[in-house]
Amino acid sequence: MKIKESMIGILICAMFVCACCGKTQLKEIAQQNTLSDSETDQNQEEEIQEVTVPEEDEVTEPDIDFRVEAILEQLTLEEKVAQMFVILPESLIDADCVTAAGETTRTAFDACPVGGFIYMEQNLKNQEQVQDMLSHVQEYSMERIGLPAFTCVDEEGGAVARIGGSGNFDVSSIENMAEIGASQNAAEAYKVGETIGAYLSYLGFNLDFAPVADVWSNSENKVVRYRSFGKEPDLVADMAIEVYKGLRENGILGTFKHFPGHGATEGDTHEGYAYTEKTLEKLRACEFIPFQKGIEAGVDVIMVGHISVPNIIGDNTPASLSHRMITEILREEMGYDGIVITDALNMGAIVQHFSSAEAAVQAILAGNDILLMPEEFDSAYQGVLEAVESQSIPMERIDESVRRIIKGKLELMKGPS
Repeated sequence: MKIKESMIGILICAMFVCACCGKTQLKEIAQQNTLSDSETDQNQEEEIQEVTVPEEDEVTEPDIDFRVEAILEQLTLEEKVAQMFVILPESLIDADCVTAAGETTRTAFDACPVGGFIYMEQNLKNQEQVQDMLSHVQEYSMERIGLPAFTCVDEEGGAVARIGGSGNFDVSSIENMAEIGASQNAAEAYKVGETIGAYLSYLGFNLDFAPVADVWSNSENKVVRYRSFGKEPDLVADMAIEVYKGLRENGILGTFKHFPGHGATEGDTHEGYAYTEKTLEKLRACEFIPFQKGIEAGVDVIMVGHISVPNIIGDNTPASLSHRMITEILREEMGYDGIVITDALNMGAIVQHFSSAEAAVQAILAGNDILLMPEEFDSAYQGVLEAVESQSIPMERIDESVRRIIKGKLELMKGPS
């Protein structure tokens, strides 16, 4: 599916700051908006005309659904499944370290138009390099699929900051979220999201795997000790929502993580098994509160952790692969209909017990929309295709997820909100 070259230019301008700002310091960019309302409206109208649907000022919810269905119908099974993966750029072109997006990336993306990429510190060298790489990725995605790619990063602030913690970018230093939470100042939390959102948008990112919505309810837990806003669920909820608002003001989709609550666990899912003995009632009374309030605030994405909850599921299956936790509890009980993404599928909690194909298939059956960083992408991708063709995964389950992905990407094309 191709679009006009002029459309590509319009979208790139809408999603990234124009080249004439290139010499402006990121700290200064963080203080200002990159597009006027009139420019955004113009971009929205041209994007809508491209798929021959109603003008933006006439769009209602049924019209948005029509746009989603029109795009969905044009996608092949292979394209739909590819859209359900967010991977390392190295996984697409089989390289050791990717710092540019040239013809090799274009060719690989044409063959398999994945939903997006997650970038690590090794991929991010300086301002100009990142802007160039991500603008090319968006060009290839628009040319091939007619939708932007998710360009993702873990930028929580504090201890987890691929941009702010690298020393390669002139950005404001952000404290650990534990310190922000201790201030009990919602304005400080909003400032975190606003600051991070501004420089991520300027560089060309559109999806941040932040804020952490975990309640630090287990004092023995070291994984989220300084990444969590604290021990009080209502405080964590309020702070996380403010960070989310700051991100969205700058056109960045935010992610509440790690459902059902990593702060209650013992162990580290990066290395292997992590679990909590809490019952469903106890999780509802504490860990679920920030996620429930985030759902009510309209959070874009929820990341599900590889956390075992045997007193709820009945075995040690990670929550990220559990139909009970995702479909029955997160979606049906808590009412969430946004995008659900797994935590990284190359973590020890997954790879020690499942092949990449097994984990991918089980994750989709559980209710995930996006599969993040499988250890072996090709195996995971082919495994899902084979499962659909054998009807182990119903086609309706794929379409359900791709609808959410398309809707999320259309939100990005509208600009900041």
